[in-house]
Amino acid sequence: MSNIVAIVGRPNVGKSTLFNRLTESRRAIVDDESGVTRDRLYGKVLWNGVEFSLIDTGGYVSGSDDIFEESIREQVHVAIEEADVIMFVVDVESGITDLDQSVAQMLRRVSKKVVVVANKVDNHQRALDAVEFYSLGLDEVYTVSSVNGSGTGDLLDAVVNILPKDTEEEEEETIPKIAIVGRPNVGKSSTINTLVGEDRHIVTDIAGTTRDSVSQRYNKFGYDFILIDTAGLRKKKNVREDLEFYSVLRSVRTIEDADVCLLLLDATLGVEAQDVNIFNLIARNRKGVVAVVNKWDLVEKDNHTMEQFRRKILERFEPFTDIPVVFTSAVTKQRIFKALEEALHVYANRTQRIPTSKVNEVMQKVIEAYPPPAYKGKYIRIKYVTQLPTHTPAFAFYCNLPQYVREPYKRYLENKIRENFDFTGVPIQIFMRKK
Repeated sequence: MSNIVAIVGRPNVGKSTLFNRLTESRRAIVDDESGVTRDRLYGKVLWNGVEFSLIDTGGYVSGSDDIFEESIREQVHVAIEEADVIMFVVDVESGITDLDQSVAQMLRRVSKKVVVVANKVDNHQRALDAVEFYSLGLDEVYTVSSVNGSGTGDLLDAVVNILPKDTEEEEEETIPKIAIVGRPNVGKSSTINTLVGEDRHIVTDIAGTTRDSVSQRYNKFGYDFILIDTAGLRKKKNVREDLEFYSVLRSVRTIEDADVCLLLLDATLGVEAQDVNIFNLIARNRKGVVAVVNKWDLVEKDNHTMEQFRRKILERFEPFTDIPVVFTSAVTKQRIFKALEEALHVYANRTQRIPTSKVNEVMQKVIEAYPPPAYKGKYIRIKYVTQLPTHTPAFAFYCNLPQYVREPYKRYLENKIRENFDFTGVPIQIFMRKK
């Protein structure tokens, strides 16, 4: 089971900078003006062999009438409810503020482990000043500087130790796990009802009807796999729910535990930003993916509509465009089983092993036709290629100067692998290693 860590705190304490540092990215916008982060960001962190999902939330503000700040407050509550561990970020420069007290009071009421992160500690005096945050009553305080990275190692050590361990022994399960994911109200439950041939899941026009993730064994028509319906959200006392935020949070765990994801899109709405967010989650977790355009029966069509729609979808999902797209209708059962066939085909692609001799035979010709460009006057020579024994397709290219191989050439190698071997719907990793 995957783990989720949420970063919370008042505005302008450096949450986004910390997110960028821990995920080794620059995806979160960072600015001196408070309230820049309004949407949530999701990243992966790998530390000491433990991987977890990190969520960057907007700054928490209480008692404000601003429409954005009201939405941010709700999303922080959602993140706290879904997360396994909470990073409460405070600013050692400004010390404890009324807003910090407000957030701390809220966190003391939850039954989650909270780690206090005193940010902007870049000298000895500030490290001493951070002691005051113990008065918030939230256990250990870790001092870090998000800008230069000091202290983040100790912070990650603490988080990894706190994360719940999976005590159940993992069984060797060869049955594919296929998850149906997507935004609320795109027809996930309707699709499952059509597949299983009974109204097992409640279906309404209200977004977020499905409250819990449900998995079941599917053994019909020669198929045998685990089918998972992703909940749009969980039941909550407060009816004012951020459905879009829940749809991603509830999808995170399901995506990470699945082998292949059927990403449902609404044909009447096209590809929206949240669809791209969920697709990126699938790609980052290196899961197989099939784009399923549901409600196709509601679209006015001509001979070119399907191809035009397919191109628009792939444009939004660039640069990973080698994915199957199936146009379905859960109501009329149009091409529903075609989506299953594609999912199982993608699963086969994801688990296939290419013999080393075959990989070298094909890729050496590709490399000879277009060798890596020289870098700083040094010539790069790739001598050997092999597929790594990993759960997802990954290839190691052994060469004399791996550090000089740039990303464009890696993309070229990946494209050539896809041209010669069937890895449709599956992300591929390319590694350059020292010969």
